[in-house]
Amino acid sequence: MMKQFANIAETKAAIGSLIYEGMTIGFVPTMGALHDGHLTLIRRAKLENDMVVCSIFVNPTQFNNKDDLFKYPRNIANDARMLEANGCGILFAPEVAEMYPNGEKELLNLKFGKLDKVMEGKFRPGHFQGVATIVNKLFEIVKPVKAYFGKKDFQQLAIIREMVKQLNSKVEIVGCETVREPDGFAMSSRNMQLTIAERQLAPIIFKVLQQVKQKAGVRPVKDLKSWAIRQFGQHPELRVEYFEICHRDSLMPLDNWRSKDQAVALVAVFIGDVRLIDNLELFS
Repeated sequence: MMKQFANIAETKAAIGSLIYEGMTIGFVPTMGALHDGHLTLIRRAKLENDMVVCSIFVNPTQFNNKDDLFKYPRNIANDARMLEANGCGILFAPEVAEMYPNGEKELLNLKFGKLDKVMEGKFRPGHFQGVATIVNKLFEIVKPVKAYFGKKDFQQLAIIREMVKQLNSKVEIVGCETVREPDGFAMSSRNMQLTIAERQLAPIIFKVLQQVKQKAGVRPVKDLKSWAIRQFGQHPELRVEYFEICHRDSLMPLDNWRSKDQAVALVAVFIGDVRLIDNLELFS
């Protein structure tokens, strides 16, 4: 039976006893509103570790838009049922005051160079400092051997890898493939905010990414980016915030195909008021 905690001390004690017994901990940090993308991470963690721990915490320090924070979907009871059914052993679901007892001013002071200045970092200033802060806090509580993150949040995964490197953490970061609906739409907690009509438009995002992959290496990078933005522009209900073709590791924009094996296309699109992100590695 899955155990659920909201208190840091109780969570540490429960996990500490497992580690003392020699058990390995696999960790899946989430903000809840779980879907099969999250559950895929849980199932993989269960295969590779003795115990799976999941956290559910809507982290205020990574939201630069307070309305977005307020509207973020929450359903802890349903999430807990899904986690237990998929093999999670411990759920840590704290309140904000538990994680930030001194308020929201405890940001981790790391320098990510240009990693947090482009794309998501450009349009969501301070976002990745908030992400790094909470993930580090959770790592200190859970003490995992491995932690699992979806590649849909491609830039976030790069930031977390860099954070682990800078802090000399021993946690192994496992990036897992994006889980998609049958029509190709990337699973996300925000998807439930879409209207029926908006949901019907959503597969366009992945369709354009697939077309970009087909044309990659043939059309010049600059032309291909312009072409992709024009495809989104054919649908007035979609508003592109950014579309980039970048190096997989540095996330710096490419201007030619000399590093094509490392090329990834990343996009952020608004459908109505809902902001969606997706990506596709172009030569994998």
